[in-house]
Amino acid sequence: MFSAYARLVAATTFLSTLRGVFMAQSNFDRRRINGPEESHQPIFETDDERETRWKAGGPRKGRAARDIRPIFLTAGLINQANGSAYIETEKTKIACAVYGPRQSKNTAYSEKGRLNVEVKFAPFSCTKRRVPIRDAEDRSIAVQIQQALTPAVRLELLPKSMLDIFLTVIENDGSEGCIAAGSVAASVALADAGIEMLGLVAACTAAVVGEEIWMDPTEEEGKVASGSLLLAGLPALGTITSVWQSGSMAPDEAIKCMEACQESCEEIHTVMAQSLLEKAQNT
Repeated sequence: MFSAYARLVAATTFLSTLRGVFMAQSNFDRRRINGPEESHQPIFETDDERETRWKAGGPRKGRAARDIRPIFLTAGLINQANGSAYIETEKTKIACAVYGPRQSKNTAYSEKGRLNVEVKFAPFSCTKRRVPIRDAEDRSIAVQIQQALTPAVRLELLPKSMLDIFLTVIENDGSEGCIAAGSVAASVALADAGIEMLGLVAACTAAVVGEEIWMDPTEEEGKVASGSLLLAGLPALGTITSVWQSGSMAPDEAIKCMEACQESCEEIHTVMAQSLLEKAQNT
């Protein structure tokens, strides 16, 4: 008698638990993206941080004129891609994924492969919310990254093939900074995918602010600069793959900016090689 009663209690408890689970699942709306169970209060900029922030016309804070921002770079972030990389330079954060090589959709035979670069900004990447569609800025950044990478990739070994490079800008701190960081991340992602290259492509920017040359300017610093220059190249071979200059800049200032960018690219190349070495050692 006691065992039958115990079985009845156990069955009743199981049915009530099952009913609770079913009700919880019925309240779950699969048509929407449900938020996490735990939430945290957002971190806003304090008054002290606003006072210590750099102001236009003042001296550079936090680093010297020829110093670049600290770089965090890691390879193999996205498992589904053939190669991937993630780069972070303070307020510039970019994730890159490489897919391919795959057969080109074009039926015409081509002796060289094609490099397809697509850049997309996250809606929350800028101060003003961006519409999740491609615009002129996305295409301009993608074209410049493609121009920086194409001379370094041995596309002649990939006839009638295509390499797709997708870059997602998670946080933006200036278009030129995105181009430089995107070129570095894409080059590391290509190497992570096993694509044969002549060397790793490093890129850096320089801006003329007053009588000084500031390396790796932020978005606020770029607004007060009279001119800026972006240089991409292969430090291992001592060659330049792309140079892009905007604004007003004298010829001697442009030469000084190029020389400073080449020196910074050598430092960036060391970080790129170290990230690939760590990836190879961990696999």
